[in-house]
Amino acid sequence: MQFIHRHRLALAIVGSGITLAVLVAIGMYGLLRGPAKASQPERRAPEASVSSTPTSLPDQPQPVVVTTNAELFARSVAAALFTWDTRHEGDLSEWVQVLVDVADSDEAAAVASDVRGYLPSTEMWGQLSAYGTRQWFERESVVVPAAWSTALEQAASGQIPRGAAAFTVVGSRHRAGTWDTEVIRTERKVAFTVFVVCPGQEPCRLLRLSQLDRPLE
Repeated sequence: MQFIHRHRLALAIVGSGITLAVLVAIGMYGLLRGPAKASQPERRAPEASVSSTPTSLPDQPQPVVVTTNAELFARSVAAALFTWDTRHEGDLSEWVQVLVDVADSDEAAAVASDVRGYLPSTEMWGQLSAYGTRQWFERESVVVPAAWSTALEQAASGQIPRGAAAFTVVGSRHRAGTWDTEVIRTERKVAFTVFVVCPGQEPCRLLRLSQLDRPLE
């Protein structure tokens, strides 16, 4: 019986990683996304990775940093996007809201849709909550994709908002949940692109997110 429950836990942690096929309309910026790569499989983390678990995960959504530095902003967005904890008393919408709060006003609804493509569904959130599942992100690299540089060179005047930037982020998504006294951990390599705009001296805003594992290159 214990094996069955542990198996359900692993399936819940892995299953909720299946993202919705949300088509991100970046056409307004004259961009064409390349063919999708095969998604990295979820795997149970080896025991050696236990040390990678943060000593103190946030018990509530943390706001995205307010800054005029585009890369720093993109890094903060990536962390907020992949950090959540079902043990928090609030619901799933609170983790979405911290990203919508920093969205460009014209793109807020689209950003909310993008973010939900990265998070578990409401039903899956309930299942993960039963195991006290939490997630965090271990960043490996943040680079300006060549496709974005090409788009900037070829775009007509006014086609791309002034101060717009794109950063492709690569890293590992970690999850952990508890059954009885045993902690089950999984990890998965992920890649995605964060589109931001930092107009002059005003704080950066989030424009859009690529689909998970379909970044600009």
